[in-house]
Amino acid sequence: MLFVLGALILFRILSHIPVPGIDVSRLQSFFEGNQFLGLLNLFSGGGLSNLSIIMLGVGPYITASIIMQLLTIIFPKIKALYHEEGDAGRRKFAYYSRMLTVPLAIIQGFSFLTLLTRQGIILPLGALEMITNILIITAGSVLLMWIGELMTEYGVGNGTSLIIFAGIVAGIPQSIAQLSIVFDPSQIPLYIAFIVAAVAIILGVVVITEAERPIPITYAKRVRGAKVYGGISTYLPLRVNQAGVIPIIFALSILLFPQLIFSFLANVDVAIVKTISAFALGVLSNQWFYAVAYFLLVFAFTYFYTAVTFDPHMISTNLQKSGAFIPGVRPGDPTAEYVTKVLTRLTLVGALFLGLIAVLPLIMRGITNIQSLAIGGTALLIVVSVVIDLIKKIEAQISVREY
Repeated sequence: MLFVLGALILFRILSHIPVPGIDVSRLQSFFEGNQFLGLLNLFSGGGLSNLSIIMLGVGPYITASIIMQLLTIIFPKIKALYHEEGDAGRRKFAYYSRMLTVPLAIIQGFSFLTLLTRQGIILPLGALEMITNILIITAGSVLLMWIGELMTEYGVGNGTSLIIFAGIVAGIPQSIAQLSIVFDPSQIPLYIAFIVAAVAIILGVVVITEAERPIPITYAKRVRGAKVYGGISTYLPLRVNQAGVIPIIFALSILLFPQLIFSFLANVDVAIVKTISAFALGVLSNQWFYAVAYFLLVFAFTYFYTAVTFDPHMISTNLQKSGAFIPGVRPGDPTAEYVTKVLTRLTLVGALFLGLIAVLPLIMRGITNIQSLAIGGTALLIVVSVVIDLIKKIEAQISVREY
C-alpha cells in the first residue's frame, strides 16, 4: 500500500512539471471548449491540461492494448498467443503492447504539439526543439507505463487503472470549488436530490459491474484404477458488463474526433469546405442528436467489443477437452451456440446500462442547467470499477496473511 501511495505521489508531481513556453490562460480556455481533449486529459490523469512532461499519460499504452486485442480477430497467431499459450503467451502479448506504445506516443506527441502550436498555446518550435519535446513527452509516457506496471507487480491492484483513477479523483476538489462559487441557497432541494441520485447511480453501477449469470457445468466421472475422478458440479460466470468502459471510449472517440477535424476545416479559405464544416458542426453540436448518436454507438460497440474479447467456441473446446459439459446441452457446436445465446441476452442488458450511464451527464445538465451537477459517464465507471477491484485485492492480501 505504501509503494502504491509513493508511486501515486510521484505521478502527481510529474503531472505538474510542464513543457516550456506555454500560455496558461489560452490553454485552459482551449480545454474547456474541447470535449475530445477533455477525454484524453482524463486518461492522462490531468497531465494534458497542464501540458506536463507526462501529458500523454497512459493513453498510448491503453491504445496499444486495444489495438493488440483487435488484432486477435485478424491474426490467428496473435489470438493463439493471448488465449491459448498461458502466462508465457500473455507476457509476450504485453511485451508487444509495450513496444507498440512507443511509436504511438511519438505520433500523439507530435500531433498535440503541432495542434497546440497552431492554436497559439505553445510558442513556435524549431526542428531541434520539436524533436526534444517529442522525446521528453514519449519518455514521460513510457516512464508512466513503467510506474503503472511496477504498481501492479509490487503494490495492490492494477497500476494503470490506479493512475487513471488518481487523475480523476484529483479533479474533484476543483469541481467542488466551482460548485461553491455558483452555490445558490434557493437550490438546496436540488442539491439534496442530486446527492440522492448520485448514491442511487453509484449503487446501480456497482450492482451491474458485479452482476454475473452462472452457467452450470458438470465434469464427467472418470475411473482410473480403483479411484473415481470428476463428477463435480461448478459454473461458468458470464458478466453482465463484459466490455467494461471500452465501448464508451470508442463511442466518444467516434463522436468527438469529427468535431475536431471540422473545427480545423472551418478555418480553411474554401467556401464549400467552410459550408460543409459549418453544417457538420451544427449537427454534431445539437444536444439531441449528440445524445441519441452517443447512446446508439455505445450500444453497438458493447456488442462489438464483447464479440472481440469473448470466444464461445474456445470455451466450448476447453470444456470438451477437460471432460466437462453443460447439463442438457451437447458438447461442441451446440455448447458454443448456447453460450452465445446467453451472452447475447446478457449483453443487451449491459449495452442498455452503458448507454444510459454514458448519456446521464447530458440528461442531468439538461434538467438542472448546472454544469457541475453531472454524474455518470466514463469517469464514474472507471472510479467504481477501480475501487471494487482494489477492495477485492486488499481482502485477498488480508486472507493470505490470515492463513
